[in-house]
Amino acid sequence: MPPFAPLKNDLILRAARGEEVERPPIWVMRQAGRYLPEYHKEKGDNDFFQCCRTPEIASNLTLQPIKHFKGLIDCAIIFSDILVIPQAMGMTVEMVDNQGPHFPKPLKSPSDEQYTQVMDKSVNVQKELDYVYEAIKMTKEKLQGEVPLFGFCGAPWTLLCYMVEGGGSKIFKEVKTWIYKYPSESKALLQKIAEVCVEYLALQVQAGADIVQVFDSWAGELSPSSFKQFSLPYLRYISKELPHRLKDLELELVPMVVFAKGAWYALDDLCNSGYNVVGLDWLHNPADAVRIANGRVALQGNADPGVLYGNRESITKLVEEMVLGFGGGKKGWIVNLGHGLSNRSIRNFTLTAVLGITPKVVPEDLEFFFKEIRRVTSTTSKENWRCIVS
Repeated sequence: MPPFAPLKNDLILRAARGEEVERPPIWVMRQAGRYLPEYHKEKGDNDFFQCCRTPEIASNLTLQPIKHFKGLIDCAIIFSDILVIPQAMGMTVEMVDNQGPHFPKPLKSPSDEQYTQVMDKSVNVQKELDYVYEAIKMTKEKLQGEVPLFGFCGAPWTLLCYMVEGGGSKIFKEVKTWIYKYPSESKALLQKIAEVCVEYLALQVQAGADIVQVFDSWAGELSPSSFKQFSLPYLRYISKELPHRLKDLELELVPMVVFAKGAWYALDDLCNSGYNVVGLDWLHNPADAVRIANGRVALQGNADPGVLYGNRESITKLVEEMVLGFGGGKKGWIVNLGHGLSNRSIRNFTLTAVLGITPKVVPEDLEFFFKEIRRVTSTTSKENWRCIVS
């Protein structure tokens, strides 16, 4: 790992490791651009994936929320996309305006020639995704230790969904056909994706990432039984093998976060899946999640992004309830939304609903959310929080 400036704020790393902290760290998924007006100026005429593949642009977009909300966000997350892995595996992915990601040639069946090509390809993760590592290095240099930097990847199940469906879906007919008609071939592909994920995350850490997250955005499309077959084993593979790979590279271990959106039924299993932090969407009751986790992991989340469409009173009420539910935030909690932000108007309802895209959020309302978290968590007495929300 290149020598970077020492961290001035390591709050999120300490919270992720289960240490007591002076206040809960704050960040939001999809904070790197999109909903911010300055994003569009930086993006210019480049399409989405051109921004991802241009380290200077990706780095600048990563830093925008850190600058915009000066002192209110406790980490940056590299501007990229989960679908760079299918691209590295040889598939074509486009980002279509007002629609979202699109695979012109999705995988049709195991007899599909493209399936064989993907399975047989030896993926040079260093070469294929070098632009991500360069963006990470560049961002770390610019941060000068101000806050830690997140790396991330998509979970194997979610990536399989995209590779087979060809984009977002309402009924997931194609991927359900795969797992129930071709379970062995599906698992073989999931395993290959998981192996690429491990190497990709390891190389992000080598480039400078301080913490990593695995996004399983479509986890909620699986039944509890299917989740244990087609998602959980591959999440566990990543959490088990990544530390080994980091040791091979003579790198220090970093905290690992898993976020399986919609898989509320799997919280207990996720707490035993080898990650330091489990992300929660807004379907979880914080107090119930704390009870289930029982100190095994830190929890991250879980405000409904939709509250940012409401008035300030609604934001304050949600913050007070969330702080109380997570026990005040001095240990075991990283503040986040139940998913992420965007400033794009998207016609694909399913993509909007499942990926948590919240179109046209006003940055000033998000800033108010951050400040309310700071205000409410500055109260040290749990009894006082009970009085606040009663």
